[in-house]
Amino acid sequence: MEIKSLANVDFDLIYKAFNLAFADYEVKQDKKQLLKMLRRRGFDPDLSFAAFDNNQIIAFTLNGIGSYNGIQTAYDTGTGTLKDYRGKGLASEVFKYSIPYLKKKGIEQYLLEVLQHNTKAVSVYKNLGFKVTREFNYFVQKKEDIGIIKEKGDQVFKEKRDPGYLIRQIDIERVESAFDYWDFCPSWQNGFESIKRASGDFIVLGAFYGSTLAGYCVFEPESGDLTQIAVDPEHRREGIASRLLNEAVKTNRSDVIKIINTDISCDSMNGFVESKGIQLKGKQFEMVKKL
Repeated sequence: MEIKSLANVDFDLIYKAFNLAFADYEVKQDKKQLLKMLRRRGFDPDLSFAAFDNNQIIAFTLNGIGSYNGIQTAYDTGTGTLKDYRGKGLASEVFKYSIPYLKKKGIEQYLLEVLQHNTKAVSVYKNLGFKVTREFNYFVQKKEDIGIIKEKGDQVFKEKRDPGYLIRQIDIERVESAFDYWDFCPSWQNGFESIKRASGDFIVLGAFYGSTLAGYCVFEPESGDLTQIAVDPEHRREGIASRLLNEAVKTNRSDVIKIINTDISCDSMNGFVESKGIQLKGKQFEMVKKL
């Protein structure tokens, strides 16, 4: 067995190992989908590592590299071990092998998300020195089962105070400075850095009151991933988030809508999602290890 970087390793070999490692998972990804996911999450093969047995990848960690809250970060965008090699501690060995290389490149912390019900993985990460920093909900619902607004016009939504809001598609740069609209900081895969890596995959909608941006949403119509939705506190309770969700659902090409990694402590976001009939699917821990 040999552990080494995935630099210059053919992607077909990585894809084969990914499929075998996650063969028993509910969600499957084809090669195109995996490439899109890795691009969005900042996959760097030079700083990703795997254990090899006779030129076959048997355990791996695919790392994304970037800045997270102003800190140079490695993000675990996928760790897996082939079924016949599990229980040997290979994932931990790959992780330990990677640390000196990450540090040499100026990486200051290692970030990951893990399903809370995967208690074995949570225990492994804690033993490696990771600490829980946040808890996330993730929501999934079939598109046709989401409670959307019934309206007469396609452009203007009116509610309690009867203001007129124009919904139109905009560039991501238009909302990059809208931090005051957030009730929590987005996770790695939902942050602007990740969105911009795969900007062609996303649609950004803005809700305008005159020339003022009152709210926005970012979503990926191919997968149904609603990545960000936020409203200026001065324009809340006027149906803007509902209207933005409505437009996203109409444009969505997937059978489902997914809202991944909402902060469990954010009552406003979680309450809004649940009010639209989007069901809680599970919970994750965000975990960080300082390097």
